[in-house]
Amino acid sequence: MRIRAILLAAPALCACLLLPAAAQAQLFRAYLSPSGSDANPCTLPQPCRLLPAALAAVADGGEIWLLGSANYNTATVSVTKSVTVLAVPGALGSVVATGGPAISIAAVGAKVALRNLVIVPLAGGGGTSGIVMSAGHTLVVEQSLLANLPVNGIEVTTAANVRIVDTTVREALSNAVSLSGGARATVTRAVLSGSGANGIALSGTVAGTTTTATVADSTLDGNNVGAFAHSTNATAALRLAVRDSRVEGNSFGLYALATQGATTTLVASGNIVTNSAFHGIAADGAGARVWATANTVSYNTTGITNLNGALFETTKSNAVRINAVDKSGLIGVVATE
Repeated sequence: MRIRAILLAAPALCACLLLPAAAQAQLFRAYLSPSGSDANPCTLPQPCRLLPAALAAVADGGEIWLLGSANYNTATVSVTKSVTVLAVPGALGSVVATGGPAISIAAVGAKVALRNLVIVPLAGGGGTSGIVMSAGHTLVVEQSLLANLPVNGIEVTTAANVRIVDTTVREALSNAVSLSGGARATVTRAVLSGSGANGIALSGTVAGTTTTATVADSTLDGNNVGAFAHSTNATAALRLAVRDSRVEGNSFGLYALATQGATTTLVASGNIVTNSAFHGIAADGAGARVWATANTVSYNTTGITNLNGALFETTKSNAVRINAVDKSGLIGVVATE
């Protein structure tokens, strides 16, 4: 009888013994260190070494702190929960793109914040983009540097809320920031520089979606297009606003293009748009609309341009001067109250 009682009690005893390990695996805050080990529990006294170990240890909605300057991954970091990843002040927390994007986020409802990170490709490692979100609720990128990515710096293809603050994305082969699929973004005090395609690109490819972005107090320089909204689907609307920003030395400055008649709107206010090889601010195609106010547009081949049946409206507050051609196409001047 005693043996039977012991046997019946054994499962409960095992469960009790497992509770500390389970609790430990769900830390609110996990720690990584250049001297850590992934065999550790990712606590401050015993930090782990790489991001996958910390992601396994941290609870949904928790934090991962990078304690020292080092690289913290060897392959794409797959994020499947809500989490904040940050390098502590003074540390350079590096995540490399190798064999794909550096960070991939594909979790419905996930709220992900990335702070004080350096994201670059591993030379010869087959890296693609820096940060890719294909499913999720919120992406926040703050005080980070993304450089020399073979595809995009930051790419969001889902109806997520995106905030990019105090961040530099430079020398991406395609776009510094790429948004589609109903993404809603604000970009504040950012530098989007030297991209092979666009500083920020809004793409209307998914039927029935509205993708939006507001860029403020930022620098868009040395790109093919500084800020580009292009819809190729008749029911994929785009709304792009750029204000109080420096748009300098791009092939095209600010450009709204509709090729299937979809509503593609660009609002430009208070910007300095200079040294564009072609158009400073342009509306192109039926469905494209530009509203421009209080901009300084100078030293461009063409200052402001309306092409192919678009709508371009402006106020007298714009200073469009010292361009090879100041205005091209039908530009409507609207009186404001």
